Amino acid sequence: MNHFLSRNSVDELKPLLEKARQIKQNPFEHATLGKNKTMVLLFFNPSLRTRLSTQKAALNLGMNVIPLNVSQAWGVEFEDGTIMNFDKAEHIKEAAAVISQYADIIGIRTFSGLKSKEQDYGEIVLSQFVKYATVPIINLESATVHPLQSMTDLFTIEEYKRKTRPKVVLTWTPHPRALPQAVSNSFVEWIKKTDYELVITHPKGYELSPQFSKDCTVEYEQGKALEEADFVYAKNWSSFSEYGKIISKEENWMITAQKMALTNDAYFMHCLPIRRNVVVEDAVLDGPNSIVIQQAKNREIIAQTVLSELLKNKSKF
Repeated sequence: MNHFLSRNSVDELKPLLEKARQIKQNPFEHATLGKNKTMVLLFFNPSLRTRLSTQKAALNLGMNVIPLNVSQAWGVEFEDGTIMNFDKAEHIKEAAAVISQYADIIGIRTFSGLKSKEQDYGEIVLSQFVKYATVPIINLESATVHPLQSMTDLFTIEEYKRKTRPKVVLTWTPHPRALPQAVSNSFVEWIKKTDYELVITHPKGYELSPQFSKDCTVEYEQGKALEEADFVYAKNWSSFSEYGKIISKEENWMITAQKMALTNDAYFMHCLPIRRNVVVEDAVLDGPNSIVIQQAKNREIIAQTVLSELLKNKSKF
């Protein structure tokens, strides 16, 4: 593994999940693996769990960590061949090259703008850093995917599943703001690589990009989709076809205890942050089958697993 950008960065998943299990049992076993190594974390967007879990994971390995809110630095130009006579003071060619002089690994978090499908799904920020940096890159969430979150989700399901082939339901839920498709895309991308039964449920018009949802079972009746589910993963996303728009509120898609009663005593999952009594009612989120906090804890484990792999392979970069 030279970079960690998406599910496609991982050749063999099972050994990586086994490594994560070992790290969870003894997180400080390799406390000197990152000694005298530095990770720079670039945040183009706000973060709580990703920032803290990735930094904690790096510290567990003995790394130095430098977080930078990019909005507090120069504006960065990502287009090649542009005449830089407007508001951007630094080009990605120099920015990525210079940061690579200070960092052994670079983590990048950048959201979609939800204005241009072509620009977002072209992953301009991430791809340009990969092109011009000379050290490994970790995707801390990009315009279209969030691999650290989704590998965490898969690891959490593996921990809690009661049968070999659980039924996993990804359900759209209401939200007052237009949100990216990144978490949902990524969740589908990772779960499709397992033998789980995956069902996606959402109102019509909220279909995900075929790039991710191809060959998936889609059910437009939420109640039917939830029947006999073993895991319910709730997440909002804006429309892909009418890009970035909220095309309907569908407040009746909130996850309730009544809906969870349709399942096979399913565990409730969400990436957080979550809007109580909008996405899910308190009775579910505070109930015994809610594993959102355990899920969040596993973000540290997965970040440490990925960092370990990148540190071991850095000599081959």
